[in-house]
Amino acid sequence: MTNTGTLSRNRKIGVLMICSMSLFMVGLDVTAMNVALPAIGRDMQADVSWLQWTVSAYTVMMASFLMFAGSMADRLGRKRTLITGMSVFSAASLLCSFAPNVELLVAFRVLQGVGASMLNPVAMSIITNTFVEPRERAQAIGVWGAVFGVSMALGPVVGGGLVSTLGWDWIFLMNVPLGAAAIGLISCFVPESKAETPRRFDPVGQVLMVGLLASVTFGIIEGPSAGWESPLILGAFSVAVVSLAGLLAYEPQRDQPLIDLRFFRSIPFSASITLSVAAFATFGGFLFLNTLYLQEVRGLAPLEAGLAVVPLALMTVIMSPVSGRITGREGPRKPLLIASATTIISCGMLVGIGAGTPFAWLVVAYVIFGTGFGLVNAPITNAAVSGMPVSQAGVAAAVATTSRQFGQAVGVAIVGAIVTSHPGSSTGADLAMASHGAWWALAASGVGMLVLGLVATSSTARESARRTRRELDPDAAVA
Repeated sequence: MTNTGTLSRNRKIGVLMICSMSLFMVGLDVTAMNVALPAIGRDMQADVSWLQWTVSAYTVMMASFLMFAGSMADRLGRKRTLITGMSVFSAASLLCSFAPNVELLVAFRVLQGVGASMLNPVAMSIITNTFVEPRERAQAIGVWGAVFGVSMALGPVVGGGLVSTLGWDWIFLMNVPLGAAAIGLISCFVPESKAETPRRFDPVGQVLMVGLLASVTFGIIEGPSAGWESPLILGAFSVAVVSLAGLLAYEPQRDQPLIDLRFFRSIPFSASITLSVAAFATFGGFLFLNTLYLQEVRGLAPLEAGLAVVPLALMTVIMSPVSGRITGREGPRKPLLIASATTIISCGMLVGIGAGTPFAWLVVAYVIFGTGFGLVNAPITNAAVSGMPVSQAGVAAAVATTSRQFGQAVGVAIVGAIVTSHPGSSTGADLAMASHGAWWALAASGVGMLVLGLVATSSTARESARRTRRELDPDAAVA
């Protein structure tokens, strides 16, 4: 096993930059994909439900296999797993670009999500094992968040430009050379590392996890069209309940479970996981609604729609490292509370938007939202791993990443369900009117973030983290 924490500072920075490429690719894919949704819908005659699936199939599969990928990386090697994930992601991207219909596109997005599940959590595990000092780690996480902001800034513009000139399929084709470059850099410069005591595979827990996340997302997306009381939707939610009950009953019986439920005895960990779901549900819903609004209601071209959200992305780039520094110096409370307040304000500003809403009003809302989203990533990641033994930090980070991806899928599912349940919500003014309830839902999510931020950073929460750490490993160093 290589101790990545003993590397020189320059080598550590190099590892951080190379590992951040995986986040960059995933972020670029997500934001560029959102800009392409209307074009995909027109070319493939896909309704809003199928457009939701082109986003959610990817994020659900990514969320479902994140912890499995983390366990595999601990056992087989983090570098090896990262290269495997990049290879699968790139190959699936190539398949997506040649998909002849929306059904196959969704199927290839599933495969792409499986590849992506081996990228971010494994790269984050390498980073958390490289930057072992808490303040240094918080700053590294801030850089990690800034890279996502850069991908957000480039994604809409690059995606819009590609859709307007070459076609939406090039959004996937661009991943192929980027993936090849990343594989080369990882092979040459990232040291291999494994866990001292690899976790055992947990196939039962993995099946239950997929069942839980996929059935919840399916029920929310298909509920408006199939009917909330239809056997199909009731069956989907029943699968979710059974899967959750199975996880709660089965996982504590294993010596090395897929997810150690004792983590949730730490209030900072539990609150940060719930906060991650809320924050990224808001982010996913915001991007989805905004894409449909700008192109279908305002009539903007894909490139114009991409340029319109650049202020949001730029603020994320600017505020992510600021958040890392504040979190490392003062703790997570201040950035969490500011992020929650800005989320409430920005989503509240968009509740009544229509075809004639002044564009300056939209830009201000985007700037405020980007400020909050840039601030939120470092403190929720820090809260998830703080107080955990170093040996468990990678698993804790994987759970936090899972909650982010699941939150994004749920956000798209919920706002899409709200929009499609509104009569005559296909285009134009009707679509704008149908989105008002969804914007209220996203503002309410910001209120939930505010409450969770207060809970996660309380003195009671810190004491519970100490108790949990002692229970998990009394003699271990603290993350």
